[in-house]
Amino acid sequence: MKIRILGTGSWGTALAQVAADNGNDVIMWGINEAEVHDIEVNHHNSAFFDTPVSDKVHASMDLAILKDADILLVAVPTMAMEEVLKKAVAVLDHPVIIINVAKGFHPVTHERLSVVIEKIIPADKRTAVVSLIGPSHAEEVILRQLTLLNAVSNDEASAEKIQKVFSNDYFRVYRNTDVIGAETGVALKNVMAIASGILEGFGQGDNARAALMTRGLAEMTRYGIAQGARPETFLGLDGVGDLIVTCTSQHSRNFMAGYQIGKDGSAERFMKENKKTVEGIYACKVIHEESIKQGIDMPITNEVYAVLYEGKNPKEAVRDLMGRSLKAESNMEF
Repeated sequence: MKIRILGTGSWGTALAQVAADNGNDVIMWGINEAEVHDIEVNHHNSAFFDTPVSDKVHASMDLAILKDADILLVAVPTMAMEEVLKKAVAVLDHPVIIINVAKGFHPVTHERLSVVIEKIIPADKRTAVVSLIGPSHAEEVILRQLTLLNAVSNDEASAEKIQKVFSNDYFRVYRNTDVIGAETGVALKNVMAIASGILEGFGQGDNARAALMTRGLAEMTRYGIAQGARPETFLGLDGVGDLIVTCTSQHSRNFMAGYQIGKDGSAERFMKENKKTVEGIYACKVIHEESIKQGIDMPITNEVYAVLYEGKNPKEAVRDLMGRSLKAESNMEF
């Protein structure tokens, strides 16, 4: 298969290597000349990894590479997705399977990313949209360490095709048709990862993190069900699976963002100085605004929002969560 990848970041590079390992023709497109040269000539992406990248992965700054694509994998930050897709549409002249690997929402419309793609890429230029998402760090995938993801789509035939294209002895892909649940789960867990990092940053331990992930999962599920998701999706790879990996690892930008905020006792310095894409910062704003609009109880998200956008002290946010009215825990009440 001819797989063309938009973006030369860490996750796009790791997935490019998986696809190349499976015998596919893989070319990445990027706007950073140094990264493109590094991949194409040096077989490295030194901006992100110390380890070499397969010499079967190629890179270009010319969007003409899309003209013979069978699959177009979109690996750019949510904030850049609309702009990049509009450039791609101008070049695409035939239908392809579009793979989304980003985890978030449109910053203005608040739409899930598969919806954004379907609105920008006309029907005559796409066979289907498949989200390839789940608990994964590029830093481990590039080393060919064991990883499991989901191919999520309403089009089961296309999801099965993507499943076969990417699966091998270290990278296993399942299928899921709950697009709402899966895309909501992988976006919301980034908010919980920021909260987890905050706890770690000011010295809390395993008990606090276990509680945060458990109640965070309940919050994710409650929000997802309100959007039309199936509750069982949140017990799978795109729910609890992604939640665990993102809330516990220093590979996670969201966790590390929270850690710095918790250590500083404020989000002010991080929000001013951060240059990396931390998707949970944007997702938190979307979920906070939508939950208020829809009347959904999201206490953790609301406190993370207050820390990020309203200058609230992280310890005060935790105190307010701990001081909420007491209630019974019920497996049926998310």
